[in-house]
Amino acid sequence: MFFTAGLKTLLPLDRKTRTMGQFFYANSPHGFDIDDRKLSHLRIVIYAELRRNESFGFSWDDAEDSGVMRTSVWLNASVPLRFSFASGEPLAVNRAWLEQLTQSADTPAGLYLSAEPGIPRAR
Repeated sequence: MFFTAGLKTLLPLDRKTRTMGQFFYANSPHGFDIDDRKLSHLRIVIYAELRRNESFGFSWDDAEDSGVMRTSVWLNASVPLRFSFASGEPLAVNRAWLEQLTQSADTPAGLYLSAEPGIPRAR
């Protein structure tokens, strides 16, 4: 399970107002661009897994214009991570999405950044 006590539940941001944060892996000065909403959910799941001293893979699909289609990294408690958000505002938490992400983290394939349930994919 994941820990969500104390999180504020706010209205989700409109697609037009979404901002890009960054996920920094190891000691790299270069982060991976990830939408703030996705990043906030990932942070909750990753912290919960690492708090239990679990190691796991994490994969996500990159933007098509980057030339890279999918990135995967190995996460464990000894790897420095940093989550940098473009917006300082707390975002609404979708508990169904947290469950979905947590379940994927507990599979041999590892955590996969899937689409948020109930949100149509952008075209």
